[in-house]
Amino acid sequence: MTEMGRLVLDRVVDRIEHLADRPATSLLTPEAEAELVSSFLASPPARGGDLNTLLARLDEAADCALETAGPGHLAYIPGSGLYSAALAEFYNRAVNRYGGVTSVAPVFAALEQGVIRWMARAVCGFAEGSGGLLTSGGSMATFTATVAARHHKLGEDLAGGTVYTTAFAHHSVAKAARLAGIRTAHIRTVPHTPDLRMDPTAAAEMIRADRAAGLRPFLLVATAGTTDTGTVDPLPRLAALARREDLWLHIDAAYGGFFRLTARGEQRLAGLHDADSITLDPHKTLFLPFGTGALVVRDIAALHAAHSATGSYLQDSDTAGIVPDAGHLGPELTREIRGLRAWLPLHLHGVDAFRETLDEKLDLAEQVHDVLRGVEELDVPQPPDLSTVIFRHRPADDSPAAAEAADAASRRLLERINGHRRIVLSSTIIDGRYTLRVCVVSHRTHQDRIDEALKIIIAEARADTAVNA
Repeated sequence: MTEMGRLVLDRVVDRIEHLADRPATSLLTPEAEAELVSSFLASPPARGGDLNTLLARLDEAADCALETAGPGHLAYIPGSGLYSAALAEFYNRAVNRYGGVTSVAPVFAALEQGVIRWMARAVCGFAEGSGGLLTSGGSMATFTATVAARHHKLGEDLAGGTVYTTAFAHHSVAKAARLAGIRTAHIRTVPHTPDLRMDPTAAAEMIRADRAAGLRPFLLVATAGTTDTGTVDPLPRLAALARREDLWLHIDAAYGGFFRLTARGEQRLAGLHDADSITLDPHKTLFLPFGTGALVVRDIAALHAAHSATGSYLQDSDTAGIVPDAGHLGPELTREIRGLRAWLPLHLHGVDAFRETLDEKLDLAEQVHDVLRGVEELDVPQPPDLSTVIFRHRPADDSPAAAEAADAASRRLLERINGHRRIVLSSTIIDGRYTLRVCVVSHRTHQDRIDEALKIIIAEARADTAVNA
């Protein structure tokens, strides 16, 4: 076991030590990638192989990917993956404790609830009586919250149940509503204001009109850090609307929630604590491995009421202690202990280390915005709420033809930027316009890589303008 462990450890350490020098995109050509994909589709052999050889194959597979762990990954919302969390997962998978029922591993269950209660109270501002569970990601957290809201507000009769969100909400919100039995026609897209936030006045009008038409509004979903732009909806006004109209307020803070550990984040996320439920993604802004999501709720009893179930074969494990069974708080009964990958890094590094790193990301995003705003060739529509900056080529005039030409130039710009392979950006569509994103989240992204990224972006923007002048 020691020899096998060292073979893995040596490869992992070598990979992490060289992350700064590795390309931000795949090392393989499209032809080599297709060949590798085909080889991994093969069935396992009848007889075993050599570990070192198999690990070499896995290295090839890891190279055939965006380097999400590295400092150049500024696309999407990167999950950089702490080494200390990987160590926690190695230990966790080796001892292999069951996480669905508290009595099977009571101290590990308490460890996990300790992490959740810290998130609910210290991060989100909930009071005693709050809680939740760790999930496989934000999608499962949002689905679990949607089921709880449906059960609490609609009971067994789902007819007319209506949900309200915006065009910039994560697609998992609408998906969760559909999976929870809500008709697609009753998932409302609330208009947004010019600064890309949900319009509370428009939301109120839609809710009242739907109620007058015989529908049953029950869930309002706001976003604290949209995937597209990092924008925070007007949470206090939406909370007041939800209270006034008797709707469950869910806030998707998968990206933005942990920024509340910082002074700027606490100010920009004012009103987060007024939610009934909140989605968090520790694999984003707590830098943990992918597959780590969280749902926190104001009243843990609402989760239990919606998800509790049992069978006679579980009678020996039935508990009513201070730590709730995770299997009674969400859809999953069979689940691993997920808390260890958060507990060890938080206790090993301390919360201040995470707070300082998040502050650094806010600083770097503000720098990106300030520098790009001064580039004549680029249109930078708005300052960042969090750590995402959007920009695009500036159109020559206000005509549709100029906008179309600018969109084409922005597409070329993204390809040229990513072609350097030192950084990776991604794109989105904002009010019909092709828009590039710089998302600074990785704990390994620092000033030096941002300076390099800005040089690449500016050089390529000016080069494209010169070529097409």
